[in-house]
Amino acid sequence: MFTETLTLPQLLISLGITAAGVLVAVLFYYVIRGVLHRFAGRTGTELDNMLVKSLEWPAFAGIVLAGAYFAIVTLPLEAEPDFQVRRAFHAGFVVLGAVVLWAFLDALFRWFKLEVTPHTRTALDDWIVILLRVLTPIVVGLFAALACLALFGVNTATVTSWLVQHGTRIILIVALAFGGILVLGVAGSRAIEAVVARGAGDQPEEEVHKRADTLSRVLITAGQVFIIFVAVFIVLSELNVDIAPVLAGAGVVGIAIGFGAQSLVKDLVAGFFVVMENQYRVGDVVTIAGVSGLVEEINLRRTVLRDLDGTVHVVPNGEVRVASNLSKQWARVNLNISVSYGTDLDHAIAVINRVCAQMAAEPEWAPRIIKAPQVLRVDKLGDSGIDLKILGDTRPLAQWDVMGEIRKRVKKACDDEGIEIPYPHTKVYFGNAPPPAAPGQAK
Repeated sequence: MFTETLTLPQLLISLGITAAGVLVAVLFYYVIRGVLHRFAGRTGTELDNMLVKSLEWPAFAGIVLAGAYFAIVTLPLEAEPDFQVRRAFHAGFVVLGAVVLWAFLDALFRWFKLEVTPHTRTALDDWIVILLRVLTPIVVGLFAALACLALFGVNTATVTSWLVQHGTRIILIVALAFGGILVLGVAGSRAIEAVVARGAGDQPEEEVHKRADTLSRVLITAGQVFIIFVAVFIVLSELNVDIAPVLAGAGVVGIAIGFGAQSLVKDLVAGFFVVMENQYRVGDVVTIAGVSGLVEEINLRRTVLRDLDGTVHVVPNGEVRVASNLSKQWARVNLNISVSYGTDLDHAIAVINRVCAQMAAEPEWAPRIIKAPQVLRVDKLGDSGIDLKILGDTRPLAQWDVMGEIRKRVKKACDDEGIEIPYPHTKVYFGNAPPPAAPGQAK
């Protein structure tokens, strides 16, 4: 096995190189790794933290493997064992390189999902990241397997030539499609928000955000789906698949679906006008098709609402005949406060107006109130009391909080001022009232 007798100095040198490799690996793990983690913790992104965490174990294994390799090659081995040992180590380095590449790309994908996709206002890129995280180890593992097979003398020329000719093009197409989806998701969202803000005039910022969010969800998702379809057809043509029959079949299927799924076409057309006419947006409280709730999602086919009980309602857009938006641009306080018939109405109105004016001036409530609520009129002479109508304007979705606070404060103020807020009651008489008692006669 050895070309000459293995001497003690040669063995000690080999063992020393091995020990040095292990020592460097331990030094890296307990010292350099900690320094890298502290440095990464000071930056404003999680990317470097993910990279350090993903690559620390491959780096440790690479240092140990390199030390063992240099220790073995210093030994005086015969040609054939030396060749086999070196080939085994080369295969190990190939596998380790594949692991490093996969860990690096996976860290990039996880960072993209954590810090980039939340700003794109579309869920499609999340699914694309999941798909890429599944496909990446498969592709990297395939190239690593081919490289290892080539090291051990297996003929992989056919597969390698195909990969060089077509595989690189497919990878380039996928990379360009992913880049286009990324650019459309990030830059498209910002462009839509800038355009909406430019045409918004004096509308509040939250209204601009709602409109931009709704348009981004619909338009950007449609654009990303288009990019995916184009990339799929190009990849199919690269795989020597004739796409003409596929397109013809898709056209026939589309015609069949058009005849058999008219309700779907109706939903898509209605959804297009809902979005383009800005009837309601994500974040609005609406009543559509007899259902009321907060709009959580809109696309061209359906609208998703969540009511106060937490129940999610999925409403096809074709079912929307009348859309009542309770939170577009501004909202209104509209409530009645009842006082007893014996109350001085002018005094009661003054007390209620004072309470509302004080509330509208407070820092906690002033940002939510556009126009201070006040008594508009005597609205009704009811069975138990006189109803006073209170009106005022608030920011969208703030009307219910403002009305609840007004009721609480008006109740306390009326108690302090001796103003009776009546409750429903009924006086019952049985027959005629008894005659008044004579003087001195017992009641």
